[in-house]
Amino acid sequence: MVLHQLYIVKHHEVFLTVLFNTQISDNWPGYSLDLFTYPQHYYGDLEYVLIPHGIIVDRTERLAKDIMQDIGDNDIVVLCVLKGGYKFCADLVEHIKNLSRNSERFISMKVDFVRLKSYHNDQSMQDMQIIGGDDLSKLTGKNVLIVEDIVGTGRTMKVLLNNIEKYKPKMIKVASLLVKRTSRPDGYRPDYYGFEIPDLFVVGYALDYNEHFRDLNHICVINDHGKAKYRV
Repeated sequence: MVLHQLYIVKHHEVFLTVLFNTQISDNWPGYSLDLFTYPQHYYGDLEYVLIPHGIIVDRTERLAKDIMQDIGDNDIVVLCVLKGGYKFCADLVEHIKNLSRNSERFISMKVDFVRLKSYHNDQSMQDMQIIGGDDLSKLTGKNVLIVEDIVGTGRTMKVLLNNIEKYKPKMIKVASLLVKRTSRPDGYRPDYYGFEIPDLFVVGYALDYNEHFRDLNHICVINDHGKAKYRV
């Protein structure tokens, strides 16, 4: 029991340092799966918990506050990138609404959805498809907040931004829950992000692997067994 408590304290102290910089280092060992509850059908498919759900919620609330301070008093079209961004988007919008209700700076928000397809199994594809969403011409002259789950090389987001910019919105901001440090960065950084993480394939909190793991509340690292089990 004493060793178990020391393990928790040690990891808590390390993660407080991580949170201060919002950067998770390459040597961050993560949290043991034994410390959390998660769906039993994923037992044996995960390496460790990278970011617990509670930490995600707290960080999202802070991002909402930053967005409120920057672009309050404006009508905003929130463009949620499906499917991985829906939980982050829902929580972020709810936090902004709560802050707006108790502030003199009111934000009126309309939420629309678009889907980007750029992965096959755990490999990024060269071509990206933009699926769904209302007529993007409706974004002309509007303040647009794109909400994404994760930005890797930045190539996918730059393609989406280029498509939206053709319609001359008044403003475009991007909020991403995660930014991944990759060996092939494309020189793009979102305006707001929750955490910078190592170049790992992560699942949970609506991030998926072939449509699995969206029901996992924590952000976790998938193991080789899990990749093989759900490969298509």
